[in-house]
Amino acid sequence: MKFDFSEATKSLHEMFRGLLDRLPYIGAALVVFVIFFLISKGVRALVRNLAERSRKRRNVGIVLGRLAQWVIIFVGLLVALVIAIPSFKPGQLVQLLGISSVAIGFAFRDILQNFLAGILLLLREPFRVGDQIQYLTYEGTVEEVETSATVIKTYDGRRVVIPNGELLTNAVTVNTAYAHRRLEYDVGIGYGDDIARAKKLLLEAVSEIDGILDEPAPDAIVFDLASHSVNIRLRWWIAPPSRSDALDSRDQVLMAVKAKLLANGIDLPFPTQHVLFHDQTEETDGDRSRQREGWPAGEGAVPKSRSVAAAIENAGRAQTQDGSAADE
Repeated sequence: MKFDFSEATKSLHEMFRGLLDRLPYIGAALVVFVIFFLISKGVRALVRNLAERSRKRRNVGIVLGRLAQWVIIFVGLLVALVIAIPSFKPGQLVQLLGISSVAIGFAFRDILQNFLAGILLLLREPFRVGDQIQYLTYEGTVEEVETSATVIKTYDGRRVVIPNGELLTNAVTVNTAYAHRRLEYDVGIGYGDDIARAKKLLLEAVSEIDGILDEPAPDAIVFDLASHSVNIRLRWWIAPPSRSDALDSRDQVLMAVKAKLLANGIDLPFPTQHVLFHDQTEETDGDRSRQREGWPAGEGAVPKSRSVAAAIENAGRAQTQDGSAADE
């Protein structure tokens, strides 16, 4: 088969000429698309500004603004294609999208999941921009709720981007969801201290601090009989419930509690350990009514305690006596 170079150049020339003839239409299509794009940005900004006036509907305004922007851009794309390609019909694009929707769904499954989750989060508003949330090991202030991810700023100045799909399907703690927040701390006192008096002193210490709410009122309850202390759980409420306010309140409460208890003779015990020495050869071994180490004394007389020094002295005296008897 003989290649006709003249036919090839003729076809190329006709194609180039057709492209030149379509340049004005392509330019007009680009201008139309840019106009639609600018209109979409203006509509999005208008919807967001209207939503800013109502904080409760702010996220709804974000959703509607973004949806309106993409709808206008899509319409502008269709109009631009019709201008640039007269033979193009919008129905062809819709049909093409319908055919390829299954493939697109599998290819971008995670992206679409996060996008739909973002829409639901923005509509349901479990948290808003400015709220302080905790998700798994991440805790911070919400900076932006996008359609695909949520951006938070941690308390140590780092940015964390969390996919919306995870926030929708997992538990999220919103620390600033309510106006008030309860804080608590366990205070250990000695077993010999008066519990009722210690409770009274704890509540007095809390009542002297500014920022502690009177309603709901602070309370103190016995929470645990620990190995070395009686633990009293002190609980109090603060407002606002932000992280910095909680830390400041905790700092003031702990300083006031320590000063109040020590000033009134309440013991703040620390863990201690008693080591009991037992020679395991005395005649009281196994007799729970007479043995002291770890057993109840029973109804009989309580045996006297034995000191280590006395045991060493008795052992030395017995060894001396045994040596003297051997010499004889």
